[in-house]
Amino acid sequence: MIESAGPACVAVKPQLARFEALGAPGWDALERTVEAAHDAGLLLIADGKRGDVPVSAEAYADVFFGSTPTPWGEIPGLGADAATLNPLLGRDSLEPLIDRARAVGGGVFLLVRTSNPGAADVLDTDSAGMPLHERIAREVDALAPRLAGFDADGLSGVGAVVGATEPGFIARLRELMPRAILLLPGVGAQGGDAGLLGAAFAPGPASALVTASRSVAGAADPRRAAEELRDVVWAAAAG
Repeated sequence: MIESAGPACVAVKPQLARFEALGAPGWDALERTVEAAHDAGLLLIADGKRGDVPVSAEAYADVFFGSTPTPWGEIPGLGADAATLNPLLGRDSLEPLIDRARAVGGGVFLLVRTSNPGAADVLDTDSAGMPLHERIAREVDALAPRLAGFDADGLSGVGAVVGATEPGFIARLRELMPRAILLLPGVGAQGGDAGLLGAAFAPGPASALVTASRSVAGAADPRRAAEELRDVVWAAAAG
């Protein structure tokens, strides 16, 4: 997949559960996937949606961005460039991962308004007079200075996951998170239309990543499917 579709992409986003379900052989395959992505010049976004109390968040930081000391030496982590995180445990659950990402020049993507239909059950509920997803978006923007200077246009390494399946939310969330890179899952198999995502690119072409998995992986010609999606995304970004 990386060899075929990679030239039309900027990143690989492995879903960690699919590798972890296979036990130790799965982790070995994941490590080889990271290596292949980096060899191809692509970013690696570890899609685990992690979120836990600070002591466990430290361990996740080691896994994604660092290494773990043991009596037998340092055990290297995954070497990811970025990771998806669940912010619902609060800021202290995020800080170890943000700190470690900053140390290695990496980034994080906080779940703000996800692509699954059930997202509305929690993320659209009222929280102090606003939808919860807007409150999380404000937190993303408040954290932006922690990974400031991500690129010359003022984007931050603190990004947000915003589902492409509900494009009506994007303009408002972009307004609330002007410095965030938006990770936009849900195109293809989940029904999202890449052509409707132009508002995500308001700060510039580097300000959003459109992700597609099954619609590319399951295509008869993954390279062509990725190239066609890239062309639609660039047209949307150009407005």
